[in-house]
Amino acid sequence: MSSEHADVVVVGSGFGGSVAAYRLAEAGLSVVLLERGQDYPPGTFARTPAQMSRAFWDPGEGLYGLYDVWGFRGFDSVVSSGLGGGSLIYANVLLRKDEEWFVKDQALPGGGCETWPVSRAELDPHYDAVEGMLGGTPYPLDHPAFANTAKAHAMQDAAAELGLDWQLPSLAVSFAPTPGAEPGLGLPIAEPRFGNLHGVERRTCRLCGECYLGCNDGAKNSLDHTYLSAARHHGADLRTLHEVRGIRPRPEGGYEVDYVRHDPLTKDRGPEPGTISCDRLVLAAGAYGTTYLLLRDRERFPGLSDALGTRFTGNGDLLTFLLRATDRDRIRPLDASRGPTITSAIRLPDEVDGVPGAGRGAYIEDGGYPNFVGWMVEQADVAHEISRVVRLIFERFVSFISHAPDTNLSGELSQLIGDGALSVSSLPLLGMGRDVPDGVLRLRDGRLDADWTTKTSEEYFMRLRSTMKRIAAVLGATYADNPMWFRKRIITVHPGGGAPMGRTPAEGVCDPFGEVHGFPGLYIADGAALPGAVGPNPSLTIAALSDRMCTRLLENAGRAHGTRPVGGAVNGTASAPQVGRGAAELTSLSFTEEMKGFYAEGEHAPGAGEQAGRQHGDRLGFRLTITVDDVNRFLEEPEHTARAEGWIDAAVCGGRCQIQRGWFNLFCPGSAPDRKLMRYRLHFTDSTGRPRTLSGWKDIRHRAATRVWPDTTTLFFRVFEGHVMEDEEDGAAIAGAGILRLGLDDFARQLTTFRTEGPDGLAALERFGHFFLSELWDVYRPKMLNGHARDTGDHVQTAAGVEAVAQSQATANLEVVAGLQAAVEAQAAAGLHAAADLKSAADGLQAAAGFDAVAVPEIAADSGAGAAGLQADVEAQAATDSEAAAAGNEPSPA
Repeated sequence: MSSEHADVVVVGSGFGGSVAAYRLAEAGLSVVLLERGQDYPPGTFARTPAQMSRAFWDPGEGLYGLYDVWGFRGFDSVVSSGLGGGSLIYANVLLRKDEEWFVKDQALPGGGCETWPVSRAELDPHYDAVEGMLGGTPYPLDHPAFANTAKAHAMQDAAAELGLDWQLPSLAVSFAPTPGAEPGLGLPIAEPRFGNLHGVERRTCRLCGECYLGCNDGAKNSLDHTYLSAARHHGADLRTLHEVRGIRPRPEGGYEVDYVRHDPLTKDRGPEPGTISCDRLVLAAGAYGTTYLLLRDRERFPGLSDALGTRFTGNGDLLTFLLRATDRDRIRPLDASRGPTITSAIRLPDEVDGVPGAGRGAYIEDGGYPNFVGWMVEQADVAHEISRVVRLIFERFVSFISHAPDTNLSGELSQLIGDGALSVSSLPLLGMGRDVPDGVLRLRDGRLDADWTTKTSEEYFMRLRSTMKRIAAVLGATYADNPMWFRKRIITVHPGGGAPMGRTPAEGVCDPFGEVHGFPGLYIADGAALPGAVGPNPSLTIAALSDRMCTRLLENAGRAHGTRPVGGAVNGTASAPQVGRGAAELTSLSFTEEMKGFYAEGEHAPGAGEQAGRQHGDRLGFRLTITVDDVNRFLEEPEHTARAEGWIDAAVCGGRCQIQRGWFNLFCPGSAPDRKLMRYRLHFTDSTGRPRTLSGWKDIRHRAATRVWPDTTTLFFRVFEGHVMEDEEDGAAIAGAGILRLGLDDFARQLTTFRTEGPDGLAALERFGHFFLSELWDVYRPKMLNGHARDTGDHVQTAAGVEAVAQSQATANLEVVAGLQAAVEAQAAAGLHAAADLKSAADGLQAAAGFDAVAVPEIAADSGAGAAGLQADVEAQAATDSEAAAAGNEPSPA
């Protein structure tokens, strides 16, 4: 057991990890960040061939450098190893994911769908925050010192001739000594308020084109100069050369992290091991590192989503070259080495933008001359030197035919790099976009392997190459593919997926806020959480998602030791965090509910809103996944609060709107002892960017048993302007109101969606069913049998009437039992629990419904007639409720 403990441990210092370290340290939490690589102050990045040959990460070969090169059967990939992660070698581009590219349920060729459970509107505030910290600004092409940048003008000319959109994207580069000051070359940069962890003077961009190699001037606003410096200023402990080797939940709650500490000077003694524990663990080791850790330690996390390893994408990366390109006047060779690596971008539209037949969208950006890819340009341009890559390609071919992945090419490239210089007239083109995210990462003989090729994305790549060839023609250049393209291989610097986010465990490993389903306090904050390709450069989106994750985490700051205080504060009864139960001991339950109805803006009463909405055809519906993270705690707390995730669909709100935060309360206390409520509070943003809140309730009160169906399937609701909590409703503006209903067919589907995760799945489902049915029986039991006076709203109950009511309720309860039992059977069939437990669970559900072994068959025999009667009752009661509600005689949530 480790004696060292922190509130938060962050694994990795890339765009997700650095943002998390800063946000959480700033909030006063103790944060320890573990980064496997070294720190790189300005002036320490490799430049000479000898230095470059050692600039790779492969500790087994005694290499502790910046570049980590992975080789798989269908592609190769380059990521970074150093304090600041990918920001040390990326091209500074800060582009937001296009609004329409946040696709929902887009079918994939091999089955399944790509779904982004977050919207552009939800991310925009976090995009703003990240751009502000990284000092994003477009390349100052109109300023005299920067105007003579031939590649930017050439791209602009090509886009104009081809009728494509061209832009100067925001870059995380300091072109001026302070924000808003006059740009200039090589000027001293003023230190930010939080200082700089390197303590080395930085200077503005000199247009050397070496961004991919690491900026020796410090002009690049990489994460070490921004988020990590700010994190250390607020007390974060940043530890370099600490490589995480294992993670696991703690029995008493929280997580433990095993690591080794590398010391390049004493490598003969081997790395030194260590362990640290934490209340919250943020995995930000990159798509490969995070997925590998979860795959390797999967047995320590029972119930982890089957989505682990899926949705891998290379973000559509494609590197090609334009050889012998000339400037815009076709006079001088185009000098692509002047400027930062990327200055401008051309956007190719996507069919989801409303362009029929366009296919998947992409961006094409001009490149510079990083020596990191120089060997490829040399081979594309100078045929007689092709022998320098023969060894690499031969070994790649052997790997290909043997199906034996070599997932670390760093040692090979260390020997491969030569001392040649790039041709001054070669312009690299960098393509990226929405490739098909159907790759799978898995372990093979203990090493990470990837099942992904360009085959399913071939149409996308062909379109990208075709456009690049057209650009070459405009610039009078010769088009050249990446030397590896003849094998349909690509090199990606933007790997994503492997632990994708999703609304439910069936859809993703983590929820839309990065928290792993079933393991409270465990977060994924890097590219592994992406459910598909971002399209443009993904760094900004990864950082924005991490910032959003931290906002949610800090809003729930009462959570401790890996447990979730399930939202009691929503209804003004905040709960103390439960300590002493680890995530592995928790059993969660989820189900999906879909309701439909009518809504009218401008109405304050749900009944009037339903009536007006019906007259004008204004429908509203939602699909929610209700998740109970800890069934025991859920049943113990009086508010019975769970998470609600999904979407609201209404034409008056602009179509389908993702729920940003949602709560569901089951049988929470009402305004009277004999009244209970099912409450819904859903925060969303409509298509015009207006934040809104759907506040709804189902009214469960002590009255005739014939009310059990309409009361539990009718949702009265109001929509408020803004994101409103319960105690804020009195002063909040009401945007509209209406009523939603659950149909019998929707109810039947709902019963098939019950899922559990954790060690006591069947028992948890039984306890939930017992609670649900016993609560209904307690409220709706026939009053004459209990000696209660008849309410004025009750039907006259003769002895025969009581018997009919009892049988009607028994029939309805039997439907619930049958449905929950079907859910149990489905789980048993899936192998989640022993099938031998099925009978005891079903028996428990029947007992919860108030049946005995003799009565059940008799009721079942009449179930067909009972269902038909129930359908007629539903229709009649709905009509009665609508008339009463329209007249103002509807229940209040108070």
